[in-house]
Amino acid sequence: MTIDQIGQPRSLPLQPGSEAPDFTLPDANGTQFSLADYRGKKVIVYFYPKAATPGCTTEACDFRDNLASLQSSGYEVVGISPDAPAALAVFADDFALTFPLLSDEDHSVALAYGAWGEKLIGGEVVEGVVRSTVVLDPDGKVTLAQYRVDAAGHVAALKDELAAKAAGLPG
Repeated sequence: MTIDQIGQPRSLPLQPGSEAPDFTLPDANGTQFSLADYRGKKVIVYFYPKAATPGCTTEACDFRDNLASLQSSGYEVVGISPDAPAALAVFADDFALTFPLLSDEDHSVALAYGAWGEKLIGGEVVEGVVRSTVVLDPDGKVTLAQYRVDAAGHVAALKDELAAKAAGLPG
């Protein structure tokens, strides 16, 4: 993260090989979730702008529908948004989401992961969560960082890229 000319924090994308910033955030039930608890596991951390909106629902349900396949390949999935835990609980319940959804209300984790910045919504430039996915190895190092991803089809493309990397093919 850097500071821009007017003193506002600016998010920088993470690069493969870099250490992933650790974090502890509340989940949908208000229980503290720490990334450190996932050391020794491969983790897919994805950032989405707002629970229960069309694109975010599409992406979350896609992760849900592919969760068993991702877990059989050794990956855990964690979703992060600036929503309050109560909103995440409703979202998880409404769509039977069984992976952790974490509340980053002050967007500090999104900033640290390069998933916060300017985006165009309805012809207007606003600051907010940039739909992003960061994959971590068991040691907490970034193996893949994707920014400004499309909600539809993202999980299938991610699985293809992870399979190619596992096979030693260029991603």
